[in-house]
Amino acid sequence: MENYIKQGSLEVDKELLGLINDEIIPSTNITSDTFWKNFEQIIEDLTPINKALLEKRDEFQTKIDAWHKNNKFDKNDLTNYKNFLKEIGYLVEEKEDFEITTKNVDEEITLQAGPQLVVPVKNARFALNAANSRWGSLYDALYGSDVISKDGDLAITKEYNKLRGAKVVEFAKKYLDLVAPLKDGTHLIATSYKFIDGKLEIELNDGLSTSLKDNDKCIAFKGNALNPESIIFKNNNLHIEVLFDKDNFIGKLDSAGIKDLVVEAAITTIMDCEDSVAAVDAQDKVEVYKNWFGLMQGNLSESFEKNGKTLTRELNKDKIYKTLDGKELILHGRSLLFIRNVGHLMTNPAILDKDGNEVYEGIMDAMITVLAAIPDVKKSNEKSNSRTSSIYIVKPKMHGPEEVAFAVELFKRVELALDLPENTIKIGIMDEERRTTVNLKECIRAAKQRVVFINTGFLDRTGDEIHTSMLVGAFVPKSDMKKQAWIKAYEDNNVDIGLECGLQGIAQIGKGMWAMPDEMAAMLEQKIAHPKSGANTAWVPSPIGAVIHSIHYHQINVFEQQNELKKRKRASLDDILTIPLLEEDTVLTKEEIKFELDNNAQSILGYVVRWIDAGIGCSKVPDIHNVGLMEDRATLRISSQFLANWIEHKICTKEEVLASLKAMAIVVDKQNENDSSYINIAPSYDGIAFKAACDLVFKGKEQPSGYTEPILHEYRRKYKNRK
Repeated sequence: MENYIKQGSLEVDKELLGLINDEIIPSTNITSDTFWKNFEQIIEDLTPINKALLEKRDEFQTKIDAWHKNNKFDKNDLTNYKNFLKEIGYLVEEKEDFEITTKNVDEEITLQAGPQLVVPVKNARFALNAANSRWGSLYDALYGSDVISKDGDLAITKEYNKLRGAKVVEFAKKYLDLVAPLKDGTHLIATSYKFIDGKLEIELNDGLSTSLKDNDKCIAFKGNALNPESIIFKNNNLHIEVLFDKDNFIGKLDSAGIKDLVVEAAITTIMDCEDSVAAVDAQDKVEVYKNWFGLMQGNLSESFEKNGKTLTRELNKDKIYKTLDGKELILHGRSLLFIRNVGHLMTNPAILDKDGNEVYEGIMDAMITVLAAIPDVKKSNEKSNSRTSSIYIVKPKMHGPEEVAFAVELFKRVELALDLPENTIKIGIMDEERRTTVNLKECIRAAKQRVVFINTGFLDRTGDEIHTSMLVGAFVPKSDMKKQAWIKAYEDNNVDIGLECGLQGIAQIGKGMWAMPDEMAAMLEQKIAHPKSGANTAWVPSPIGAVIHSIHYHQINVFEQQNELKKRKRASLDDILTIPLLEEDTVLTKEEIKFELDNNAQSILGYVVRWIDAGIGCSKVPDIHNVGLMEDRATLRISSQFLANWIEHKICTKEEVLASLKAMAIVVDKQNENDSSYINIAPSYDGIAFKAACDLVFKGKEQPSGYTEPILHEYRRKYKNRK
């Protein structure tokens, strides 16, 4: 429960006030009086605008619902539909061509293409793991994952499996042949690496010596030139470190004494305040802000027990090497961090305005996360984040150019309030709402001096697709959604518009999450599609996932790929606007309907019970087939909106969905039986989590844009405040 202290006209939770006044502000050049006076004014000035934008969303939805009640949607002729969307201002006029002018952007964004982690900043250990995942062991990732078969003699055993280890080394050296090929032979038969007259020389097992096909691929080393401790290769602007140690248990088995390949993996990471976080009150927000502040100060640490020992995790230092001409090379030791604030919708009780109302959480996030990043802007620690003194904020769930413009105005006001140079705050625009997709060029224009990131998100975008067109008809089964024409057009459009607006070499164009953290072989096979699509980053579910996905960015030069994609015709707006409805003559069998109901009900319950009862916003949740999926609120949005749509159009009844929820509750209980803190849903079905899951579906049609936050927050607070 919040315990408020008066601060000007605001009422601020005591714990949050203490964090800001006693810990964060002393690390800045801002006084407490200045901060709160300016914050108070921002809240007063921008709250009415924020409220009006949300009302505009509702007005659009009301008009769209009315149009669909009175008009038949014709996927073969969208003229009337498009004219209507233009008439109400949902579709805005596309103006003249332009290119973004964002300045002072770090090289991880402008020059490098690679994996991106998204992690709940509320969990300090996860946050540190992600920040340190800039570099990862390829040997460890391969040995522990299914990229190398785990069958038969290659099984992972209690003791080190030499046969499995040999397969790992073989894979890694073939990868090295891709990254830094030899003029003759292969790294598989190398016996030594040394530097002669400033050039790398490799001896092979036949006694002959060779060099690299491209000597520029080797840029630095550590140790003695004739007996190096490590060598740095560079390919497609990504670095790979080959470590040597003939006394190591792996190195002594290797003909060249190689003990590991350490690869540049998670180039960037999004520290998340939003979809992967359960933060419903001041207590939660303090954890979020405190961890972000620790990351920006460079002193965040977390101690934990493992195998009977207490371990402490902290941020990695930079890596220092010697170039081939004797100079010093410093490579950044940590992932470049973005912070994802919440969107424009939610309020939070951590601060009350002059009228006693909860303030908009997005305004609160902007002011406090930027304040907490000032130590990094000032370069006051050796474990810095941005070397260009920029603060990177990803802004989710914005609907159209006006809402992007509002975020830009908010950031401008925060910069003035905190005495920061103009455009210090950069913005990432998530293309995950329908009105943003169809107006993406104008959304980017509204932030053209700040934008450093755009991306697509299938789950949220589909949830909004369903909600926007809820009354049109029944949607195709969720399992068929990715086969629909609008999805490819949406994904292509994001890249096309991004390249048209000059993001290449300035900003990231990103793609979505690989949701199965245990299925790395499948990821290695399939996720190469993301760099091939022209995306210079894509989300991965774990540090191991980042290591494996980094392989794709050595196989594909994304910037060259983007040059080719610039030649193609822009994706079709008609395809994007084609609503993925079931064909009128489609008759689903009872078995097909039951599968969809059970699949979605189990997904909803498996996620909600952790969110409500444990405050876990993102975790690996077993699906109906017991395959672990990384899930956050986006997963919940698509599933709840899908079931609400099928009830609306009588594909199923409310009673059938409720029966499915109860049946799947038993499955979810079984899946969590080894968790001693878990509270069973069945057989009472009267717990707070089950009620929340039911409301998400049965009240899904009425939820703003189909968002899950209002219901989740309400029930999580009930759970926290229960006696």
